[in-house]
Amino acid sequence: MKKITLMICLLLTAAGASAQQEKGIIGYSNWLDNWTEFKPQKSDSKDANQILAGNITENTKLLKRNVYILQGNVYVTNNAVLTIEPGTVIIGDAASKGTLVITKGAQIMAAGMETDPIIFTSNQSMKKAGDWGGVVILGDAPINKFGSAGSYSMDLDPALTVYGGNNPASNSGVLKYVRIEFAGKKVKGMDAFNGLTIAGVGNKTVLENIMVSYSGGDSFAFYGGDVNTAQLVSYKSINDDFKFTQGIQCRLFNSLAVRSSYLSSNKDGSRCLEVKTYEKKNETDFTKKATFVSASNMTMLNDSENITADIQAGLVKEAVYVGENASLELKRSVVSGFNPAVLIDSKTEINDANLKKIKFEEMFFNQCSGNIFKENNADNTDLESWYGNSIFFNVYSHTENKETFVDVYNAKRPDYRLQLGKITASSGK
Repeated sequence: MKKITLMICLLLTAAGASAQQEKGIIGYSNWLDNWTEFKPQKSDSKDANQILAGNITENTKLLKRNVYILQGNVYVTNNAVLTIEPGTVIIGDAASKGTLVITKGAQIMAAGMETDPIIFTSNQSMKKAGDWGGVVILGDAPINKFGSAGSYSMDLDPALTVYGGNNPASNSGVLKYVRIEFAGKKVKGMDAFNGLTIAGVGNKTVLENIMVSYSGGDSFAFYGGDVNTAQLVSYKSINDDFKFTQGIQCRLFNSLAVRSSYLSSNKDGSRCLEVKTYEKKNETDFTKKATFVSASNMTMLNDSENITADIQAGLVKEAVYVGENASLELKRSVVSGFNPAVLIDSKTEINDANLKKIKFEEMFFNQCSGNIFKENNADNTDLESWYGNSIFFNVYSHTENKETFVDVYNAKRPDYRLQLGKITASSGK
């Protein structure tokens, strides 16, 4: 298994050994086992025997015994339900840049299993980011654009890509034990698609145990809505790992982002977490909710053999970006190998009101060139001092990852416990 994967597995093994483990991804068993794949390029390609194309207007079930090729833009419409059996493989056609869109009112029921995940991948023999489109789910939960509606048009049919409404408890279905690989096609004159786009989706939708690998755009992009998510994995995305905008209300738990100094984009707008209230200010209704994200037990790593050299070479930027008017609560999480760990929008005034909306508590900031900075601000002493206050229980370190994430089986004494991914002496309490 790849070095970075082994490191994460050791951390989870440690977490399973002690209820005291609190920071970063947690689990009494390794929840990455069986369903994830950190070397998808080496996975055997399967030949499709079924075609998905055009509009799906009635309830449809995809079967594990078949392999499906997604040709062009495929829309699930007319309030239809698309059900996908565990273990089913859907291949995005590179020539037509296949994309699956679950339109507003329709549902996807993709409930894979830990030992039998549902896989969306590329049909190319040499797979790469952006080979095909991605998966788009549109719902009728609130967003903060004028008219309470948006359209994820890209090169899609604008009549079929409307999202947003007044139902925060709406249900767009289930995505569980699902992998999405090599998505994120680039649209000429526009942006790239995302691996998984969640727009105006409500909190009855189940979004758990989803891995997006090598996306040409963002791995996970949330445009408005109200969602609960857990065990999400973003691996070596070109753009953001997790993007939040348009008034999304999101609870994100126990999730992982692994970036690469050499694959992930270093341009503006490419981070582990990007939390913004709007994309275009003139389209935003500020009487509606601003973006709010509550994230806990996140692990955000830069996969690098020499993070100091990569930072000096300009290959690394911040892990977390918080935009104007947005709220972020990040707790019990690990941020390792970034420059700096957090960047706050230059338009955000640093005052009591805004500091109450941007919280970092019980954090482990490791191998970062600076911790919490304001954009274009030469002196961040006040911010560093504020978040460094002992009441927040934040820890700052420059420890190599191989020492930070350790195999607790090397620790035999019962009076030791895992803390911050390290073995430290315990009082026994």
